[in-house]
Amino acid sequence: MIGALILLFIVLPIAELYVIIKVGEAIGVLPTLALLVLDSFLGAALVRSQGRAVWARFNRALAAGRMPAREIFDGAMVILGGALLLTPGFITDVAGFLLLLPPTRALFRAAVARMARRRVAFSFRAYATRGWGPQGGGNGYSRGFDPRDFDIEGTAREVSDPAELERGDDE
Repeated sequence: MIGALILLFIVLPIAELYVIIKVGEAIGVLPTLALLVLDSFLGAALVRSQGRAVWARFNRALAAGRMPAREIFDGAMVILGGALLLTPGFITDVAGFLLLLPPTRALFRAAVARMARRRVAFSFRAYATRGWGPQGGGNGYSRGFDPRDFDIEGTAREVSDPAELERGDDE
């Protein structure tokens, strides 16, 4: 975690400055500034269009009664891409544009899903090997845990009279 923060707050700004200086040396100061401003405007237009597209897909998924997991992830990536485009620099702009383009966003979504599946599989193995999951013998669970102990059935009724609530009447 510390390494990621160091990369984010120390290495990335230094790399951004280095790239801006090198681009400035190659094409000049004014064209470099114009390029940074231009990609901000293009990025804003792309964020707007992709945001609308994701929002429309989100609403269609809800209307179809489907959980909009993909649309939520895409919406988060559009927001992150927009935030990266607001950050001045060419490296963050490239990363932001990659998150805004649907084909590269799909690749990123697949990579994150693979990582999540590996992590969940690892967590489940760790859970099962520590003795908290199903075991041989008895009720199939160790350490006194039986999920059937948490099965509760009952009925309920609304109580509108405060006096009845205090008396605890169960008619």
